[in-house]
Amino acid sequence: MASKQLNIALAVFAIVLPAVAMATEFTVGNDSGWTINFDYQAWAKDKVFWVGDKLVFKYSAGRHNVFKVNGTAFANCTIPSPNEGLTSGNDVITLSTPGRKWYICGVRDHCASYGQKLVITVLDESSSPSPAPSTPIPSTPGSANEVEAPSNPMAPAPSSAYWISVSGYQLLMAAMVAVAFLLV
Repeated sequence: MASKQLNIALAVFAIVLPAVAMATEFTVGNDSGWTINFDYQAWAKDKVFWVGDKLVFKYSAGRHNVFKVNGTAFANCTIPSPNEGLTSGNDVITLSTPGRKWYICGVRDHCASYGQKLVITVLDESSSPSPAPSTPIPSTPGSANEVEAPSNPMAPAPSSAYWISVSGYQLLMAAMVAVAFLLV
C-alpha cells in the first residue's frame, strides 16, 4: 500500500515540479532596480518571459511605485488611481497570462520625463519557438490586437538549452518513476 502511495506521489511530483522549477525570477533593472534614467527596453530586449515567471521591482519605498497599465496608458504615461499601485519597494508580480504587459512608475513625471516604464511580451509555456515576423504586426496601443503584436520582433527565441533542460528534467523524472515501480 505504501509503495502505491509513493508511486502516486512521485507521479504528481514529476508533473507539477517542471512548471515550478522552470519559472524564472527577473529583478527589473538588475542591480539598478526600478529607477529613473534606466533603459528598460534594452534590459528586456534579450530576455524571454514565460507564464509563471516573476518580475521583481526593487526600489526605495516612497521614491517610486509600480502600476500595471494598458498600452495607451503606457504610451501616454497616464497614471491610474493611487490604490492600484504597488508601493512596497520589493514588489513581485507573477506573470500569469501570455501577452503584452506594461508597467510604469506613477511618481511625478518619472514615466514621461525619465523613462521609468517597462513593456514585455509574455509567452505561454505551450508556445513553441517561431521565427520573428519579417514585418512587425501593426498595433494601436490599447487596441484589441495588441496581444498578438510582439513588443520586440527581434527578441530571441528560447534557446535550445531551455528545451534540453526541460527534456533532461523529464528524463530524470521518468527514471525516478521507473525505479519506484521496480522497487514495488
